[in-house]
Amino acid sequence: MSLTNLSDGLPADNRPAAAPAAGLPSASTLSKVTMPALAQMKRQARPITALTAYDYATSRLVDEAGIDLILVGDSLAMVVLGQDNTLAITVDEMLHHTRAVRRAVRRALLVADMPFGSYHAAIPEAVANAVRFVKEAGAEAVKIEGPRTELVAALAAAEIPVVGHLGLTPQSLLRMGGYRVQAKTADAAAQLCAEAHALAQAGAGALVLEGVPREVAARITAELTIPVIGIGAGPECDGQILVLHDMLNLTFAPHAKFVRQYADASALIREAVDRYREDVEQRAFPTDAESYHLPAAETGAAFPAATSGAAAARG
Repeated sequence: MSLTNLSDGLPADNRPAAAPAAGLPSASTLSKVTMPALAQMKRQARPITALTAYDYATSRLVDEAGIDLILVGDSLAMVVLGQDNTLAITVDEMLHHTRAVRRAVRRALLVADMPFGSYHAAIPEAVANAVRFVKEAGAEAVKIEGPRTELVAALAAAEIPVVGHLGLTPQSLLRMGGYRVQAKTADAAAQLCAEAHALAQAGAGALVLEGVPREVAARITAELTIPVIGIGAGPECDGQILVLHDMLNLTFAPHAKFVRQYADASALIREAVDRYREDVEQRAFPTDAESYHLPAAETGAAFPAATSGAAAARG
């Protein structure tokens, strides 16, 4: 039993579920988001909200806030594990974090990134890796980068929903020579549009467009029947996604142009840790009220010498 859950007379496994913040919808009262539900949202012109999450606590908060899609992104290599890029993350590490998120998510569609190297060789091997994300980690869809139409078709045939990812694809970092905006010429824009259509025709259920001009993303969004979710792709996309740590200022790096900071969790955590350190150093924590006590009768039985000595001193 975790010490965090200790209380007088309340076992840890009987704790009530945390309530969502005031004004936010409860995940239990909202319909489960599925891939067909995302397609319906596009048809109804209802914006799709998406965020990354990598652990139980943050994914629970994101889900309870009513976010439609949660991506266990390979960005965890950088923002959680401290890697320089996304290339080093392994299938087992991604599975580990996806399982943690799965335990928290009730409403959102749970999508897992397939990491670099897990789908770049033979298609049967890639499908087998994708099956692991569904069977072992509870993912409801996988995301792959690049115009891999044959793989998308194979995954769709295996009943595994697929989210495509075009434009700035971080796993192509070495080929691109850095994180650069893509489709900046007419020819490149036409090529990106063709790739987007090909992925949709192959069976992708949704598409992420990253780091592309607004005009290009708007055209692709208008032409495709599947939802298009943008990150650095302008406001005309069917939905938007951000890395949670970016929007909370927890990445310790300069933000991309498209990142809007919604809170400064870094400052909040620093302040809390500083206050805790000061309280411990000044012996202000814990107080008597934050301590457990023996009943008076048990104290006398446990420490008779101390009790009799105190009584003699009073006499």
